[in-house]
Amino acid sequence: MKKLKMFIDGKFAENTSDKWIDVLNPSTEEVISLMPDGTIEDVQKAIDAAEKAQDKWARMPAVERAGYLIKIAEGIYKREKELTDIIVREGGKTQGLANVEVLFTADYLKYMAGWARRYEGEIIQSDRPNENIFLFKKPIGVTTGILPWNFPFFLIARKAAPALVTGNTIVVKPSQITPENAYVFAQIVEEAGVPAGVFNMVMGRGSVIGNELASNPKVGMVSLTGSVAAGQQTMAAAASNVIKVSLELGGKAPAIVMDDADLDLAVKSIIASRVINTGQVCNCAERVYVHKKVKDVFIEKLIAGMKQVKVGNPSEIADLDMGPLVEANALKSVSEKVEKAVKQGAKLAFGGNRIGNKGYFFEPTILTEVSQKMDIIREETFGPVLPVVEFSDIEDAITWANDCEYGLTSSIYTQNLDTAFKLVRALKFGETYINRENFEAMQGFHAGWRKSGIGRWQTWS
Repeated sequence: MKKLKMFIDGKFAENTSDKWIDVLNPSTEEVISLMPDGTIEDVQKAIDAAEKAQDKWARMPAVERAGYLIKIAEGIYKREKELTDIIVREGGKTQGLANVEVLFTADYLKYMAGWARRYEGEIIQSDRPNENIFLFKKPIGVTTGILPWNFPFFLIARKAAPALVTGNTIVVKPSQITPENAYVFAQIVEEAGVPAGVFNMVMGRGSVIGNELASNPKVGMVSLTGSVAAGQQTMAAAASNVIKVSLELGGKAPAIVMDDADLDLAVKSIIASRVINTGQVCNCAERVYVHKKVKDVFIEKLIAGMKQVKVGNPSEIADLDMGPLVEANALKSVSEKVEKAVKQGAKLAFGGNRIGNKGYFFEPTILTEVSQKMDIIREETFGPVLPVVEFSDIEDAITWANDCEYGLTSSIYTQNLDTAFKLVRALKFGETYINRENFEAMQGFHAGWRKSGIGRWQTWS
């Protein structure tokens, strides 16, 4: 059985607690590796190492720091197949999506390396004669990153690359569900010759070590991608030392389908946005508002499309649309939410059941006759379940779409430019996609409103 190790101060560290956490394959429920059950002391050692390394790292020219990011990217390309297989095995992601994540991560590192010569300060006019005001951008210092399990590899880069290129050091903690890919990332960092202490990786339970990552007085900024509850706990912990906080949290993205929409395009895009990573993506379509004039045709096409979704064990079958949910608790949660929706009056138009009795597989699911008051419309599902609501007045669609505690992404399907921009202006979401699936661009500022988070998650700003 493979035993993973933490990476602290440029070296792989032995497990000091002698306690281990099982890492499971969600397709088979088999234990595939063991992760150290890290301690607060492990986190403190990593933060101390990051603090010790930070000043020298900051004094290095930015372009030299960027060179290390490029070396890490090159290391990822060399281990593309290995990393793809790991992400598939520990997270249940399809082979195609896992491979996209690996390559996107390497590309993102190179993209952020390109900012080494481009991020800049300002010269501001002074009120006094013969004086200029110079605004310099300086590193924050030690930063920490708490990672999710749904895009575990890419989020290492999104937290580390902007921090490192701008002269900060970092300590990251992978999810206890998907830690093996981070172990390989640390190996690549070591092979790239990144100076000791610049990048550190600790493992363990968020309930044990997450608080230290957010509250340690040596930390200047903490970034978390996770649930609203985890974000609230992180903010509370960071408050004791007034640490800067960046949070990427949940979403309940609405998709609005107007009566003039290209329905084939809308159906294809919405299904792609719902079944990607088995619905476990915070920025993808979680609810649909469809105009009553096209509702029946839309639902007919939606059901036909969902019937074509291929589900299976992605380690065994390459050409799939969906794998399993990531863990037993996720399967239980999604099943209960569908059952509750039906009890509240929704109609199960397609799917709604677990697949088999081994692995955490759930059918792609469509719910119709859904009202705005139902929990399935208001609470994040994080599974392959799509509730559909009918509307006749665009103002109702806007009101219902905005009637949500989240504000991450949204989408619109219409062929009318005026309608599209009316909706863009009215929707209270950080991103709005028009006539396409919900998938961010690395050069865009992925940013949520309300309980979807704080900050823009391309850069540390």
